[in-house]
Amino acid sequence: MTRIVAGFAGSLTLAVPKAGTRPTSDRVREAIFSALDARDAVRGARVLDLYAGSGALGLEAASRGGRIVTLVENSFSAAQLCKKNTEAVLRAAPKRDAPRIRVVGQAVQSFLAGTPDGFDLVFLDPPYDLTDAELAGNLAALAPLLDPDALVIVERSSRSPEPDWGPGLRLERRKDYGDTTVWTASPVAP
Repeated sequence: MTRIVAGFAGSLTLAVPKAGTRPTSDRVREAIFSALDARDAVRGARVLDLYAGSGALGLEAASRGGRIVTLVENSFSAAQLCKKNTEAVLRAAPKRDAPRIRVVGQAVQSFLAGTPDGFDLVFLDPPYDLTDAELAGNLAALAPLLDPDALVIVERSSRSPEPDWGPGLRLERRKDYGDTTVWTASPVAP
């Protein structure tokens, strides 16, 4: 069972795809957002959730005060679940201050190639079988779209090597949670 941990939609259960995704556990999500809340990185943020799956990371950010949230998911069935979960979160949102949430059914690399810049917080939780080269390509395409104070959170198998951040991003922190590693990076000043 996947649920929103905190915020206006706290404890709301989310639908998850039957196959093809690996939802971030509540424990890992709670740890990620505890660290982000300590940095005041969520409230008012423009959030991008790449490889969204159920949308849990982006929707958690929306529940905690993210202003604009974009969920990108290439799988048609998973994108439909993201839409269903988005509707549930928006029903729980305060009427006067609801976040704007958009679901994009598109491959991550093509989305990044055609999107405007201006993201404050980005989650990448790709399938574990995504190659290191593909992830490096995603990060290279993402770097120019980030605001100077942005944070990028990458979730991978603890058996995967450190992502290739390229010249546009620098590693800030690595944290292991059993079989999962969470990497936090930020843009390199031009």
